Order: sequence, then structure tokens, then C-alpha cells
Amino acid sequence: MTPPLPSPAVLLATAAGHPLHRLALDPLTAGPLAHPYLRYALLAGTAIAAAAGLVGYFLVLRAQVFTGDALSHTAFTGALAALALGYDLRMGLYAGCVAVALLLGALGRGARTADDVAIGGLFSWALGLGVFFLTLYTSGHAAGRSGTDGGAGTSVLFGSVFGLSAGQAYTAAAVGAGVCAATAVLARPLLFASVDPEVAAARGVPVRLLGYGFLVLVGLCAAEATQAVGSLLLLGLLAAPAGAAHRLTARPYRALALAGALGVAELWTGLALGYAVPGLPPSFAITATATAGYAAAYGVAAVRRRGGEGRGPRTAGSGGLRGPGGLGG
Repeated sequence: MTPPLPSPAVLLATAAGHPLHRLALDPLTAGPLAHPYLRYALLAGTAIAAAAGLVGYFLVLRAQVFTGDALSHTAFTGALAALALGYDLRMGLYAGCVAVALLLGALGRGARTADDVAIGGLFSWALGLGVFFLTLYTSGHAAGRSGTDGGAGTSVLFGSVFGLSAGQAYTAAAVGAGVCAATAVLARPLLFASVDPEVAAARGVPVRLLGYGFLVLVGLCAAEATQAVGSLLLLGLLAAPAGAAHRLTARPYRALALAGALGVAELWTGLALGYAVPGLPPSFAITATATAGYAAAYGVAAVRRRGGEGRGPRTAGSGGLRGPGGLGG
């Protein structure tokens, strides 16, 4: 058989000494991706959204969404404390979110869910402490500085995904990929411990240790998501895609994958809107898209219920999920 002739574009590129692999990328790099800030936002945002979707699935399943809300306030305080003391804000984000996540696990039963009053009191205190550190930072009374940066608090609260540097984007991508990998490894025992903790413990599953490990992942994910959508809006990225996945399917592994995929798709849509519409904050576009996605899933689930085909929302202990022997996705 005679091999097909190369296209005219390939012939011209070869004659000009143009690398063929660059030929396929040129239409992209000549467009929106020619801007480094958009490439960094896509790289970091994709990993963050995938991690938030996977972790968020278990937050919804274990009825720990309020924990994610508390960590959003902690992220603000940790970042401002690091800035006030003269350190990189990411150190404060990671240290603060992970430490408070473990504290909430210690306050709860079996590292699962702390009392709502304890969580509410903690995040109110954390938010007040954040305002204190913001005052120290902007007044220059801490770390011997005389300069001020009044925009730091706004950046932490509402995110700056288009302002990430190359180093920040690579770090966010690495952390997000690590959280995704750890969640995938822990998925089966964590599902068992979330659906029926008593039976899981009786069969030798380290339920309490798994709970603490999961909370560490939530803290890392909250710290990373703060850079994309801000501490005030990160709950939308954690809860909305996962909530939509719970509405659309009762199969655990399918819902887990769907939550990650929805998070990535909604982040890409938000970034595209933020790029295309001047003056539209990308963090708002991302969370608005995630909210719209959840509303659409809610509508689909309602229609299914009326038609006698759907399944209601699944939460821990509802009996809607299969046991560990049936976690076949």
C-alpha cells in the first residue's frame, strides 16, 4: 500500500527546518496560551480542582463540609500570620490548614466530625486572629518592616490565580497531584470507614488513623485552593463539584471520578470566562460555574426522582451506597 502523502503544511515545515512537534502546538501557543499567566493558571488550577473534587467527595460523604468552611477561615489567618512575621504566605497556609484540620479531628469522635459549636467558635476566633495579623502586616509593626501592602488581604480572601508565578504554579501542581494520588490510594478503605465505621473497625481497618490522614489531605487541598479562588470562595470548589457528583450517581468510584472531572471542567470554564470577559474576576467565574453545575445536577436528580429512575442524595449512613464488598464503582 502506498503511504499517504504528507500535508502541504508538514512539507513546508520540514523544508524550513521547523520541528514537527512544534507545528501541532503553534495554533495553541499563538493564541491564549501564549500568555504565561494563563498557562500557569491552567497548570496549577487543573491540579487544584482535581484534588478539591476528590477530597470534596469524601467531605460530602462524611458530612464534614463544615470542616472545609472552617479551614477557609484558617487559610486567611495562616497566610496573614506568615506575611506579618516575614515568611512566604504559603508556609502559613499549609501549616495553619493542616494543624487546624488535625485539631478538628481531635475534637471530633474518631477523627471524623467535631461538634458544630466547636467548629463555629474556632473559625470565628481564627477569622478575628486573621484581622489582627492583617493589621500588623499593613501597619508594618511586625517583622521590622516599614512598608505596607493593603492588597495582600484581598488577594488571600479572593485568590489571584492569574497572578501565580512559574514556581508557585509548579508547586501547586505537585501538591495537587500528590493529594490526588494519596486520595486514590486511600479511596477503598476510606469509603469503607466512611459508610460503616463500626464494621470497618471490626474488620481491622484503622478508622481513626484514616480520619486523621484524610483531614491532612483536606488541609493541604484547602491551602492550595486558596491561591486559586481565595479563602472565602474555596468552599465552593470543595463542595459544589462533589455535591453534584453525589446527586448524579450513587456508585462510589464513579461519583469520585465524576467529582474530580467536574471540578476540572468548571475551573477551565471559569478561567476561560475570566480571560475572555474583561473585568470578570476568575475566582468569581470559577465559583459561579461550580454553583451552576451543582444547580443543574440538582435539577437532573429531581427530574429522575419524579420519573422513578433517580436516586436521592447520598450521605454517610443513608444506606444509599454499597458496602465495601460492592464498591465496584
